[in-house]
Amino acid sequence: MYSRSGMRQGPGGGGLTGPVPRDIWILLGIVFATFSLQFFETTAWISNHLRLTPEVWQRGFLWQLVTYEFVGTGAPDLWFMIGLLILFMFSRDLMVRVGAREFWKFLILASGCAALIAVSVQLLMVAVGVTSFGTVPFVLMQGQHILLAILIAAFAVLNANATIYLFFVLPMPARWFILLELLFAFLGFLSTRDLAGFLGISGAVGFSVAYLGRGGLKRNLNNAYLRARYQIYRARLAWMKRRSRLHVVKPVDEDKQDPWIH
Repeated sequence: MYSRSGMRQGPGGGGLTGPVPRDIWILLGIVFATFSLQFFETTAWISNHLRLTPEVWQRGFLWQLVTYEFVGTGAPDLWFMIGLLILFMFSRDLMVRVGAREFWKFLILASGCAALIAVSVQLLMVAVGVTSFGTVPFVLMQGQHILLAILIAAFAVLNANATIYLFFVLPMPARWFILLELLFAFLGFLSTRDLAGFLGISGAVGFSVAYLGRGGLKRNLNNAYLRARYQIYRARLAWMKRRSRLHVVKPVDEDKQDPWIH
């Protein structure tokens, strides 16, 4: 799979060429290490306690909401290594574009959003007595599965107009990746009956689109923060005026559109 577009690349570009940020090796190392721990009797409990499970509400293991995405899952086979390779490519592309700090912040927020949605759905199902949907909740969104869903959605948003050659043969716009991964998640739901996991992945994809898209969640939150700061400034100015009984010069643009909002 490779892309062809006129988009601007950050230092090093995407794919498999150029220098690899240290944080990418850290991410891959954590996923591989936690994946390996589950196959040893003395260390399997570590991976089990970090994965997202019903123990979040049953025993108060709230840390699972932000740790489950870093616990590798699946069988020790070629498919797991291929998953790590894909994770490497997409995570590196995003890291180069947004930087390490924003990269980790985005991963935590997106995976946390997915966990909250999945846990809420599972709790609702338990409350209404629905037990026909799978026996192992959250299996679809554990470990590298949710990371791939988030990073592929991020790639599709940031490279929406790029042409991607799927399997090196089939050309398609990068933005179609969002629909493809939702389709694959639905097929996984049909196989596992993990409704909470499917909706969790869908929520992570939706969050990624909203957070990184033009005029999306990130920009709107930033605008809301700046607008709040501006209103606090005006309130403090009015309070100081009343307290000091001095005449405060009114800003020229005070009655115009908020100057902080872009």
